[in-house]
Amino acid sequence: MVKAVIFDMYETLITLHAAPLYFSAEMAADAGVPVEDFRRAWYPSEMDRTLGRLDLEAALRPVLEQFGCCRQPLIDLMVEKRKAAKRTSFDHIHPQVVPMLQALKDKGLRIGLITNCFWEEAEYIRQSQLFPFFDAAQLSCEVGLCKPDPAIYHRCVQQMGVAPEKCLYIGDGGSRELETAQSLGMQAAQAVWYLKDGTLQPKGRMPEFTQLEAPMDVLGML
Repeated sequence: MVKAVIFDMYETLITLHAAPLYFSAEMAADAGVPVEDFRRAWYPSEMDRTLGRLDLEAALRPVLEQFGCCRQPLIDLMVEKRKAAKRTSFDHIHPQVVPMLQALKDKGLRIGLITNCFWEEAEYIRQSQLFPFFDAAQLSCEVGLCKPDPAIYHRCVQQMGVAPEKCLYIGDGGSRELETAQSLGMQAAQAVWYLKDGTLQPKGRMPEFTQLEAPMDVLGML
């Protein structure tokens, strides 16, 4: 019997692809740097940003220095644009997400969050209308762990006081999150309600897992 449902955040409860994007291509354009050159310099910092070792400005500064365009007004512009993109993603939540979370609460289930995120994302996750629903929240940049490390899953279930075998894990499938959840004894299902062709979303459909076409389908997994 399921006693807790654990969610991923990005491309599961919210999507980054419904609001205006500010990813590497847009950042490179503002810096006046060829996009592939910018990406080669920017991507190596991803793990340090995910684990909370670097905030956005600290990661940007050496990249811009490398291209001779490290000016504080440019840094401020890029930080604000990226934060705005992260903030406005919460204005495009699937209309069934909040009712689904409320329905889980009404059934007496505990709700967890395990998300790989950067500091500029954690700020808005905590401010969002979704955050009060979580009985346990593991944000990678805050805890210094990230998926697919089993340790971040163990922290979540321990905080909720529920055995992994009593948990249902829902995610879009990036970072091998579903495979790890399943290996720990959780039931795992893929959220596909935000999935669109032609985006930079990390995963396509994974037929080896149950596909949930809409958030309210989560209730049918209980």
